[in-house]
Amino acid sequence: MATVALSQVKLGDKISEDVLTPLGGVLLQKGRIVTPRELDIMQAFMVPKIQIEQPANQADKTQDNVKQEPQTAAPAVSSTPLHDEYDQMIAVLKRVINEIRSGQPIPVMDIRNQLEKMMQYEGSYQVLTFVPRQFSEREYLLHNSVLVSLTSYRIAQWCGLPRKDWMPVALAGLLHDIGNVKIDADILEKPSALTTAENEEMKRHTVFGYQLLKNIASLNEGVKLTALQHHERIDGSGYPLAIDSTKIHPYAKIVAIADIYHAMTLNRFYRKAASPYFVLEQIQSDSFGKLDPAYVRVFVEKVTQFHNGNIVKLSDDRVGEIVFSDSVHPTRPWVSVGGTIINLTIERHLHIKEVMG
Repeated sequence: MATVALSQVKLGDKISEDVLTPLGGVLLQKGRIVTPRELDIMQAFMVPKIQIEQPANQADKTQDNVKQEPQTAAPAVSSTPLHDEYDQMIAVLKRVINEIRSGQPIPVMDIRNQLEKMMQYEGSYQVLTFVPRQFSEREYLLHNSVLVSLTSYRIAQWCGLPRKDWMPVALAGLLHDIGNVKIDADILEKPSALTTAENEEMKRHTVFGYQLLKNIASLNEGVKLTALQHHERIDGSGYPLAIDSTKIHPYAKIVAIADIYHAMTLNRFYRKAASPYFVLEQIQSDSFGKLDPAYVRVFVEKVTQFHNGNIVKLSDDRVGEIVFSDSVHPTRPWVSVGGTIINLTIERHLHIKEVMG
């Protein structure tokens, strides 16, 4: 272990002791590999020096006049059991899609088994900060499905649904967009906004999904209806049936919230990801007539409940630490930037642009 000035820290170094903020919060946990992102965070907080792991055979060597080999940055995302099972879930979905397209039946047992394995580690899942190890716009639909599954499971817990409903809700989230296998790839992967005709074709994925699932006896009826209803809105303005709140299954109401959140916070072919806090504010706005207000209220409160200590980037590119949550305005916390407290409830011209850690 060696104490190294921040200016001497190299990409690829491994942090051996927690790096703390001036307020005592954990800025970066020990064991984290230094990448450009970690350097940006430490520079923003003016960290003077850190502890890094040093090979024993180098501990006593002077660094003066020694030519250093260039370092390759390691992946910023840690390897966790949840990430491992998440990746396996993505692999299972890829196989399932290929099997459906070749006319084979949906292997529900395989899907359910891997979902149960992944959910063994859902306790470590944080909606605001979880980042897949690998992501590309081409695999957006796969990642959206798995993330919606994880988030829907959490919403079901938070909203007090019976335990027997938690896994079916997760399965409904996982399969909500299964009808996209029937949509032309040119539409799914179009690098710009869809035309009116293409958008109408895209809407058919809800009916296609229900048709794929409706005759599978082992599936909960709520799972099937979620594929059909996750774009319905409680005021009757959604599709494909334009039904109102009284006819929308609770699973579909939950999955609709998770779907909107992840659809907007993931990179797409035709647009970049939006800030999670911006999206939460949009979801709150949509709770007036579009989304179930009770589910939305619990979702926003719970997602932001434990975000104190998170490192965020503001819309003016300053980096700070969330230090206080306003329960009345949960998407606009207080942020400490260089010792100055910024109350985003008052500073309405600012918003959180990015959650950095």
